[in-house]
Amino acid sequence: MLDQSIYQKAIKFAGEKHHQQRVPGSQANYLLHLSNVAMEVITAYMHEPDFDLNLAIQLALLHDTIEDTETSPKEIEENFSPQIAEGVAALTKDKSISDKLAKMKDSLERIKGSYKEVGIVKLADRITNLQPPPHTWNIEKIEKYKEAAKLIATELKGRNAYLDQRIGSKISEYAK
Repeated sequence: MLDQSIYQKAIKFAGEKHHQQRVPGSQANYLLHLSNVAMEVITAYMHEPDFDLNLAIQLALLHDTIEDTETSPKEIEENFSPQIAEGVAALTKDKSISDKLAKMKDSLERIKGSYKEVGIVKLADRITNLQPPPHTWNIEKIEKYKEAAKLIATELKGRNAYLDQRIGSKISEYAK
């Protein structure tokens, strides 16, 4: 069962950290993206309740705090737990790797080496991001994004059957 106080604490923290950030290609506050990822996680749990929903929700709401803000893993640990800090760190791309494919593969290896909920959040994140691409993207960028989504789906297959099906559908529909 979802503990609303955990959700509220995590979304408040994320809202403060991402306060100036917008969803790319829109004027929407970044909390829209984070709440959409959380919604995907909740829906996945409704279909297959075999993971820790409270853990996954915190990861969903906090997954971009280290990567996109000045938040440190230590700050996440102090405000939440070592397990949450570990999960958010696993979901954070290594900025020292310049090649995008190598960066994605490194990220996926760390996610696969972590607990199930981390992979569930990564799938939910990519599902949420498979909205119509920004009009500024060219065909090559769209295709690379779609290929990265296929890699994520393949590498994280089996974490949650509902999300496996959902990401497959979103990839098929993407940028048609």
